[in-house]
Amino acid sequence: MTATRPADFTRPGTSVLARLPQHDANELTRGGNQALIVLDEQVYQLRITRAGKLILTK
Repeated sequence: MTATRPADFTRPGTSVLARLPQHDANELTRGGNQALIVLDEQVYQLRITRAGKLILTK
């Protein structure tokens, strides 16, 4: 058995990242600072803070 370095878990390879869907938060909010996201009939609010951070709340 070989040991796995912690970095192997925190930094996925480029090929993994290339396969993930990518969405621009500014497009999701249509240039504003809030958007609603629905998952399995549950509504979540995505907010962009003044500091440029993302907050997702139920």
